[in-house]
Amino acid sequence: MALTQWTEQQLKDACVSLETATPQDILRYAVKNFFPKLTMATAFGAEGCCIIHMLAEIEPRVRVFNLETGYQFKETLDLREKIKERYGIEVEYVRPELTVEEYEKEHGGPLYRHRPDQCCFDRKIIPLRRAVAGYDAWLSAIRADQTSHRAEAGVVQWDAKFNLIKVNPLLRWNKKDVWDFVIKNDVPYNPLHDQGYPSIGCQPCTQQVKDGDDERSGRWAGSAKKECGLHVIEHQQGSGI
Repeated sequence: MALTQWTEQQLKDACVSLETATPQDILRYAVKNFFPKLTMATAFGAEGCCIIHMLAEIEPRVRVFNLETGYQFKETLDLREKIKERYGIEVEYVRPELTVEEYEKEHGGPLYRHRPDQCCFDRKIIPLRRAVAGYDAWLSAIRADQTSHRAEAGVVQWDAKFNLIKVNPLLRWNKKDVWDFVIKNDVPYNPLHDQGYPSIGCQPCTQQVKDGDDERSGRWAGSAKKECGLHVIEHQQGSGI
């Protein structure tokens, strides 16, 4: 089914049909309806690694990419090689047009300190728009219980920000579901998760979290910012759910 044939009602029907589906079933649905014009963005979080494990069994040819901002932890970048060794899936790096050095020179220093939204926009959102051009759908690893923005998402939804369908296979999972799957299937994961980093983004904007604190409290700590903007829904009349 081509993207141009999808209507708001079809998107709603898809969510209803997948109401009790497992993440694997949702991935099979996405592959059936969108592959080869299906892609996945991953920040190598535990959730994303779970989906890569599932894709390796369902359809390993799905293109998977990482938004390499230039500010990621070394441990995050090292995980890319572990994923390749384990599954034979080589995650593609999608980089901003400017290197970190060029970007900071242009702005007189790092923007993440005083203009983090602009930094995320320039080094994540713009590269993602370029990365998904020509695709009909993209996979994300968000969970509804992570933030209020993510709680608004649907398993299948129209993503007006990037002009394609977004599929969220792990939307109904919680943290325990993720880690139960990781342990049961020996899924490679970022060792920083064992060092007080439940949610990992760019190094300058990610801090360790105390036991019992919200898992995303270490992202942009000390500010109201909890999202880079990739998963903040833009509502557009007639665009889906």
